[in-house]
Amino acid sequence: MQKHQFRSVALVLTPHILIYKGHFTKQVHQQSALDMRDNPINFGALLYEAKRIRVRCLAGDGKMVVSVTGATGFIGKRLVQRLIEDDHSVRVLTRSKSKAEQIFPAREFPGVVVVDESKWIDGIEGSNAVVNLAGLPISTRWSPEIKKEILDSRIRVTSKVVDIINGLRPDVRPTVLVSATAVGYYGTSETKVFNEQSPSGNDYLAEVCRQWEGTALRLNKDVRVTLIRIGVVLGKEGGALAKMIPIFMMFAGGPLGSGKQWFSWIHIDDIVNLMYESLSNPSYEGVINGTAPNPVRLGEMCDHLGNVLGRPSWLPVPDFALKAVLGEGAIVMYTVMSQCKAIHVPFRGGEDPASICSLLCV
Repeated sequence: MQKHQFRSVALVLTPHILIYKGHFTKQVHQQSALDMRDNPINFGALLYEAKRIRVRCLAGDGKMVVSVTGATGFIGKRLVQRLIEDDHSVRVLTRSKSKAEQIFPAREFPGVVVVDESKWIDGIEGSNAVVNLAGLPISTRWSPEIKKEILDSRIRVTSKVVDIINGLRPDVRPTVLVSATAVGYYGTSETKVFNEQSPSGNDYLAEVCRQWEGTALRLNKDVRVTLIRIGVVLGKEGGALAKMIPIFMMFAGGPLGSGKQWFSWIHIDDIVNLMYESLSNPSYEGVINGTAPNPVRLGEMCDHLGNVLGRPSWLPVPDFALKAVLGEGAIVMYTVMSQCKAIHVPFRGGEDPASICSLLCV
C-alpha cells in the first residue's frame, strides 16, 4: 500500500499568523505549479495581506460578525453557542425563521439575529465571515428523491451564498467563507489512505462533494475560502453516536459486516474549534480534512463503545439490519479513511477513540 507523505513546517510570524513552508498541502485558488514557479511568493506582501484580513475580521474590540447557514443543525448549533460565548455576533441565515427562533430564543441568545431567506443579502452584507453548513443530512435512508435533495439542498444554498457575496461591494463583503463538505469526496476503500490532495472518488457522495466544493470555489478571489471535509462527527446531542448508542443498548451493537471498514471520526468540539479558528486565521485556506489524526477500523470503534456501555460488540450486524436503523448514507460514511492535515488546533479526543467514547457516554 502506497502512503503519501506530506510535511508542513509552521513559521510563526505573529501570535496569530501562520505561514507554511515545505511541501504544499493546500489548494490556493487554482494557482498552478507553473504560476508558483514563474511568480515566487512575496512574503512581505503576503504578511501585509494576512494582517489586513485579520485587522478587518477583528477590528475594534476584536469581535466578529459571523453569518451562518445550517445553524440549526448538529454542528451549527454548537458553533453558534461557541461564538456567542466569546461575545461575537451571529446572523442565523435560515429557511425557517420560526424554527431558528425556537432554537435560539432572544432572551438566551441576545447576540443572535435570525434572518429569513428572503433577506439573506442583508444578513451577509457587512459581516466579517460566512460559515456554510446547510444541507439535508446524509445519514438517512436514501431514495431517488432523497438523493436528489441531498445534492440540490447543498448546491442551492451554497450558490446563493456565493452569488450574494460576489455581488457585494468590497467594503461590506465578508473576507472569508468557511464551507462544509465531506470525506465522502474520496469515495470508499478499506486499503487506501486519503489526504487533502487525493483525487475524488467516483460514487454518488463523491459527486455530491465535487459539485458542492466547486460551487463554493466560484467565490470572488479576494475572499478566502476554507473547505472542511468533515468525517463522522461524535457528540452526545446528535450525529452518528446518537444513532449508534440505542443499537448497543439493545445488545445489537456489533460491527457492520467484517468490521474492517475505516471510521474517520471527529469530536463535535474539535470540528467546531477547527471552524472557529478558520474564521480569523488566514493560513487556514483551501481544503482541510475535518477528522481526528488517526482513523480506526469500525470494529475497533464498536469495541470501545461496547466496553463503555457494558454491552457486547462481537456479533457482526448484517448490512440490511444496520441500514434499516442508520440509513444507507450513514453506512457509506463509515467506510472512508482520511488523514488529517497537520493543523494547529488541539484535538480534544487526540488519537484515542476509547477516551472519546468514555467522554461521550458518561
